[in-house]
Amino acid sequence: MFSSHAFAKPFLVQSNNNKHELIFAEQALDTMTADMAKGCEAVSLFTSDQGSAEVLEKLGEAGVKYVALRSVGYDHVDVAKAKSLGIKVANVPAYSPYSIAEHAVALLMALNRKIVLGEQLMRKNDFRLDQLVGFDLHGKTVGIVGTGKIGSAFGAIMHGFGCKLLGYDVYENSDLVREANIVYTSFEKLCQSADIISVHCPLNGATRYLFNKHSFSQMKRDVVLINTARGGIVNTVDLLDALDRGIVGHAGLDVYEYEKPIFFQDHGDFQIKDELFQKLRSHPRVLLTGHQAFLTNEALAGIAGTTIGNLDAWASNGTSENEVA
Repeated sequence: MFSSHAFAKPFLVQSNNNKHELIFAEQALDTMTADMAKGCEAVSLFTSDQGSAEVLEKLGEAGVKYVALRSVGYDHVDVAKAKSLGIKVANVPAYSPYSIAEHAVALLMALNRKIVLGEQLMRKNDFRLDQLVGFDLHGKTVGIVGTGKIGSAFGAIMHGFGCKLLGYDVYENSDLVREANIVYTSFEKLCQSADIISVHCPLNGATRYLFNKHSFSQMKRDVVLINTARGGIVNTVDLLDALDRGIVGHAGLDVYEYEKPIFFQDHGDFQIKDELFQKLRSHPRVLLTGHQAFLTNEALAGIAGTTIGNLDAWASNGTSENEVA
């Protein structure tokens, strides 16, 4: 179990119930740590682990036959390479969608109502309200990019606030149309019309840098951008430029495109050398959290249950219904 963290271990132990021998390693999987899997039939990866072709080759040489992901996304794994090596890969196709949807709402509300700034001023005994003006969510147009389980949960919450919903997805969600009056449109039209845009799509060839200089140029001034999906969907350089030009009024981010060497670790007094990250987290109109949107008891229990379930299936008959490779 690579990239094992204290927050997840109890859930994995409970779900496992002594069925499999679990070896917890704090280290992330990469070319230097792949040899730790020698003698293991399966490894379990988190989003901070590397599943490149080179890493997979080392896992294959170590005798690994199965890769159980503790995530929905599998963009960090070379699926084609895994297939060629005969290594089966399974993900967690779904867990509590409310965890991430609610975190997206929390980022939106904190930005809009200046919660962080208000608390900072309060600590300074500055009770003036001049810098803390927000806006009503009621009646605003919210664009949702990706209306799967998480995007739909977010849409339901925004519908409850009285927002108008626009959706962009390859597949239209008829339940969301019926229950939340979402209107599906083109990505271009969504960018042009939305006051708030929230990202809930997977990262793949079609969505990498979906948000870039061109798409930002089409947006309303002062649009609020929320991204709790994957960092690579947003071009960070272009986002910072859009923030500085006043196109994006605020950005609430739980992900960052170059987060792997940064997130999920205590860097203590060591300086983070990523200058782009430093610019992003120090920007006065950016609220950045460290990939914690999924972090609820319910989501962790769901992730652990499905991860162990995939191991159970492989141990039983060599196949799992959640295989992506």
